[in-house]
Amino acid sequence: MTKQVDVAILGGGTGGYVAAIAAAQAGKSVVVIEREKLGGTCLHRGCIPSKALLRSAEVYQQAVNGSAYGIEVEGVKLCFDRVQARKRDVVEKLHQGVSMLMRKHAIEVIHGTGRVMGPSIFSPKSGSVAVEYPDKEADTIVPKHLIIATGSRPRLLPGLEADGDLIVTTDQALEWEKLPERVAILGGGVIGVEWASMLADFGVEVDVIEAGERIVPMEEEETARELQRQLAKRGVRFHTKAVLQPDAVHKDEENGEVHLIIEANGESVSIKADKLLVSIGRQANIENIGLENVGLETEKGFIRVNEWMQTNESHIYAIGDVIGGLQLAHAAAAEGLTAVRHLCGDTSVGYDSWNIPRAIYSRPEAASIGRTEREARDAGYDVKVSRVPLHAVGKSLVHGEPEGFAKVIADARSSDLVGVHIVGPHATELIGEASVAMLLDATAWEMGQVIRPHPSLSEILTEAMLGVEGKAIHI
Repeated sequence: MTKQVDVAILGGGTGGYVAAIAAAQAGKSVVVIEREKLGGTCLHRGCIPSKALLRSAEVYQQAVNGSAYGIEVEGVKLCFDRVQARKRDVVEKLHQGVSMLMRKHAIEVIHGTGRVMGPSIFSPKSGSVAVEYPDKEADTIVPKHLIIATGSRPRLLPGLEADGDLIVTTDQALEWEKLPERVAILGGGVIGVEWASMLADFGVEVDVIEAGERIVPMEEEETARELQRQLAKRGVRFHTKAVLQPDAVHKDEENGEVHLIIEANGESVSIKADKLLVSIGRQANIENIGLENVGLETEKGFIRVNEWMQTNESHIYAIGDVIGGLQLAHAAAAEGLTAVRHLCGDTSVGYDSWNIPRAIYSRPEAASIGRTEREARDAGYDVKVSRVPLHAVGKSLVHGEPEGFAKVIADARSSDLVGVHIVGPHATELIGEASVAMLLDATAWEMGQVIRPHPSLSEILTEAMLGVEGKAIHI
């Protein structure tokens, strides 16, 4: 069968289904081609299931430490099978919601494996998609515009392939039936830190092995230090400047252990764990999707696009993890909206990665938007910087988590915001205010005039914004 549509989207993850809905709302006929389940990595193997587990870990620790709030709880027990059942229930409800949205907007979803085609008898223009099925003949989708949103998968080190037992990816760890006693995490990026926090809260012994000088290397240096300090207080061991050779990993299958020898900060360290969790980034899914048929340009394993998400074939767009950059679900959604607006003829708003907030859902949480102080100075900004400790606001003491800070970086000449960084409870919610401010080009002074409720954690933003001019009240 050959089907002609306005927009075809290859991949039904967050970026893909958001783009599909936006295109349908614009009056376009839309087909989404997805080989697995709608929702993609974020819904099924990333954001949602991991955050569900993090929430259970947080609640467990609240129960264990209830005495700090005057509440004595006896016989606290972690039932990991029920933790996993809750996670699956959350995922399934959201999956049903995405499927309902497709029906609501009359978006056709085709479950099959799609490959992009060059010019053919079906279309003189490249960008048609051949859809293959395991049990019937292939279909051909001929769109006016194609959006590639095929996502990514966990990256592995050559010679250190995951076996699903002793060496695992985060995809596999999400399906653990029981918790291991000891886990070594290879990679101290955002995902590695979140898993370290979660596992530590569940009572697992954790070692984090990071090749760089510090964890979360893309974030503010103070954010990295604060996260490491607080996680270390809960027993997480960090090994930075670490070198791990694949041949220095020994799997003791008889005893169900993995033995590692690393060089960290110039010293040899031996680590034993029940599992080695490999979390060293993600690799774009660009193989076997037909890029070579249309000559799409790639760079370092990712599809090259411009600010409108266009590839070198102007009617073909690419969004999400497959283009690299900020590999975040909300970034993919924003990229999808940008692509749809552009193919509909709207060039008023382009995509600006500096306006995309970044979030780490560990305990404590960390969130940021814009540039770090070092990035701002390297970019030529003359900056004014304010850093206010979280204990400056009363709600942090009421909440029981007074450690952390808010840091604001502003242009010294205009007072425009350049970057905002928060570490502490609900940081991933608080950063939303900074996102609005960055979008509206607000100054630190303007944000400092906002009247926020008292007591609230949001008052830390008032203090930090006023602090740019040395006018913070409570420090």
